[in-house]
Amino acid sequence: MQVQVKHFVEKFQAVSAWLSRCPVRDHVLWSFRMPDTCLAPTPDAWRYFPEEGSGMKRINSNRFPGGIIVLAVTCAFVVAFTKPSPAAEKPKRVLRNNMTEVYKILPSTASTFYEAFTKGLFYGRLRVNSFYWSNQDGDKYDPAGFGLGGSLIFKSAPLYGISGTVGLYTSQNLGMLDEDDALYGRSGKDTFSRYDRLRDGDWGMTVLAQAYLQYHISKSDIKIGRQIFESFLTKSNDTKMIPNTFEGYTLESKDLPHTTFKFGYLTKQKLRDHTRFHDVITYGDKNAYVHDGKNISNWNNNDDSAVHKGLSYANLKAAGENVENDLVIAGLTHRALDNLKLDLWYTSVPDLFYSLMAESNYRVALGDGWSLTPGLRFMQQFDTGAGDIGGAALNGSLAGVSGSANGYDNADSVSAKLYAARLVLRKGAGRLQAGYSRVSDDADIIAPWRGFPTAGYTRAMGQYNWEANTKTWMVQAFYDFGKAGIIPGFRMCFDYSYMNYDDDKERLGGLSKTDQNYYHVDIWYIFPFLPALEAKFRAGYADAQKTVSGSNPSYSEYRFEMNYLF
Repeated sequence: MQVQVKHFVEKFQAVSAWLSRCPVRDHVLWSFRMPDTCLAPTPDAWRYFPEEGSGMKRINSNRFPGGIIVLAVTCAFVVAFTKPSPAAEKPKRVLRNNMTEVYKILPSTASTFYEAFTKGLFYGRLRVNSFYWSNQDGDKYDPAGFGLGGSLIFKSAPLYGISGTVGLYTSQNLGMLDEDDALYGRSGKDTFSRYDRLRDGDWGMTVLAQAYLQYHISKSDIKIGRQIFESFLTKSNDTKMIPNTFEGYTLESKDLPHTTFKFGYLTKQKLRDHTRFHDVITYGDKNAYVHDGKNISNWNNNDDSAVHKGLSYANLKAAGENVENDLVIAGLTHRALDNLKLDLWYTSVPDLFYSLMAESNYRVALGDGWSLTPGLRFMQQFDTGAGDIGGAALNGSLAGVSGSANGYDNADSVSAKLYAARLVLRKGAGRLQAGYSRVSDDADIIAPWRGFPTAGYTRAMGQYNWEANTKTWMVQAFYDFGKAGIIPGFRMCFDYSYMNYDDDKERLGGLSKTDQNYYHVDIWYIFPFLPALEAKFRAGYADAQKTVSGSNPSYSEYRFEMNYLF
């Protein structure tokens, strides 16, 4: 107990000292309206509540102090009761660059039912995430997002190969947002449920996002229940507060030499800003709840940013199709030859469409620690009924339309192809990459499951560049200053992309996007006084052409996140 108290005092002093000089503390604890000319509020902004019209968001003073108390008490509790560990001790989990978790320590095998629980392990995560979106068009609302919460996951010890996992997640905003943030939310909307807020008045989310049984035999794992399933087009995409998860049955096997095989039969999905599991493809539901001119029932099913709005509840019902669909996935990764990695994936929503993807990456050693890896990806989407119902365009404008319309030659078909290529140059702590992708001039690619068809090639933060006849070029540079021995715990990534959308489709209403230059930077930092604490800052700027109506879709976006794993 004495050691525990000493540990708490040391960590509390370290955290307090850092907060006292933290240049971004206002981002962590304050959701505000930033003036166009600055990225952060002035030091004086911390000392008072702004007046109306001052350019900053006024915080409800009745709720704000309580939120700070909750944050302080939560941090103190977690730090105090987290066991101190030697610097060399292996952490239970670490975070990837995309903030998803990698388990380093799993429960040891149990020999009795009692040991299945006593040998089980808890995994905690305290998290705060803030967002700000600034439109170049001054007539548009600039939404913010904020979430304070985290997760507590328990994994039981395997008994005769059988184990279980439950994961409880929560996200609360401490009264720091208003109704317009829900109505017009952009990237920050995933810190809360806009449907729950506008329908029932609930800002917070608390959900059992994971709850599954697992059976391990040989080199294979079978899972049944609510779970994360990582595949080509399904990802946890855990960049907000709660990951994207699914209900269903999955298999992962490494029994075949040099091969990882995955299979998933998924019956439900829960997007990151939902508190209930919903259909994997259906847009909207049977209701018509209207709030301030918006049909918010569209947000009570699959309302992912890349959803096909033509595959709506009403359209599927009118066509006599199921509104409770399944998602079937099979894929393998093969590494039989040195330096060569092959991937094959099949993804299907039966009776609507399916896709096939093949990818190869071959690493060439250049000497002196340098390597060059060319990569190629080909994807083809096949129509088995979706085109007749929803049309070729993701925005739903071609539902029930045939022939040539809105810039699409075959308005009632979702058959399409995607091509992508890249070169990745690596040495030590650095990586330089150039990529290109092109979608055939047929139909938009359908992928509303948080796995991105152009990921790893040309997809940048918050971008969806797989509409028909879209071409994208990207260059990216990454450097790990900690690995290089320059700045411990510091990593940085910058990318630039140019997205060339089809002007005719935008002019005719088949597409709402225009050509744009996009600049994006990511910065990570692991704090030396507390290695389990990591911060991430992200910024993006889209310089887009004006639309045919004359509006300016250009914008800036800022994100700041902190994670503490225990």
